[in-house]
Amino acid sequence: HFLQIWIEPSQRGIAPSYEQVHFDVAARRGRLALIASPDGAAGSVRIHQDARVYAGLFDGAEEATLPVLPARRAYVHVARGAAEVNGRSLAAGDALRLEGEASVRIGRARGAEVLAFDLP
Repeated sequence: HFLQIWIEPSQRGIAPSYEQVHFDVAARRGRLALIASPDGAAGSVRIHQDARVYAGLFDGAEEATLPVLPARRAYVHVARGAAEVNGRSLAAGDALRLEGEASVRIGRARGAEVLAFDLP
């Protein structure tokens, strides 16, 4: 399963690059693990944008909450399975854009693999 996502860089003229990091299941099980960030925090891949990307695996009663700072947005994509995100049911391939929300809340999942984006 390959999902390609483009995030526009914050400046022009940056040389293209490619990075690949493996995040094991335990690091993502029942929580949102940071996988991409502008500073490579927590072993994440570096991106040239004030954005952070999180990945999580959820099933049954597993839940996670990601705070969203004021004036920022969130985007959530369910890559596989199904989950409830901020009270909305999403299935594989569904996405949800959130603006003006204080957090992203993921739960009530069935074999879900979820990506959450913290965006400017």
